[in-house]
Amino acid sequence: MSLFGALSAKPWLESGSGGFPVSGRLRIPTARLGLIFFLVVVTVLFLLLTVAYLMRMGFGDWVPLSEPPVLWLNTLALVLSSAAFQWSWVSVRRGRRDAARTGLLAGGLFAALFLAGQLVAWRQLDALGYFVASNPANTFFYLLSALHALHLLGGLVAWGRTAWKFRRSAGTNELRPSIELCTLYWHFLLAVWLALFGLLLADNGGADAMLQPMQHMH
Repeated sequence: MSLFGALSAKPWLESGSGGFPVSGRLRIPTARLGLIFFLVVVTVLFLLLTVAYLMRMGFGDWVPLSEPPVLWLNTLALVLSSAAFQWSWVSVRRGRRDAARTGLLAGGLFAALFLAGQLVAWRQLDALGYFVASNPANTFFYLLSALHALHLLGGLVAWGRTAWKFRRSAGTNELRPSIELCTLYWHFLLAVWLALFGLLLADNGGADAMLQPMQHMH
């Protein structure tokens, strides 16, 4: 077929059925495609809020928020949660059902610890006088961290449905898609949180404090 012929071809009209030909169907499962689309939307949302955060920092009434130490523990909990999901995903692909269940349960447990730690962080900030409406930096922190926590709560719903499949003795072939989607979602939420936490550290000078020892070495 010539180049012009290839460009002008309309396979959906040549199939004779009026629908898409079998060869033209997407090979990505619908659930995974839906999750990818959702993650793109959420990424745009957090990017817009981050841009607004960076622009608002330039105003005179901006007072950087001091991060409570518990945020470091929360970050560790989310890293372990994501790692546990990855372990579960690898295990179910290899047919190791018990290991996949252990990884899934551990991932949910560490995610719950992260959420509990976020509540502790918010209570500590409130006790120190960092109220939501007292400064724009406080408002942004509570808004961004709450949005992230809500998405994690939504993920725990999917986690619960996957855990229920284990309870009713579903096979590894049935479990694989659910665990894969949970793992992808948790990795995404970990990346978002690391970006948000890094933004907070850079805002209050934490990044400079970490870089100073490295600068003295040169």
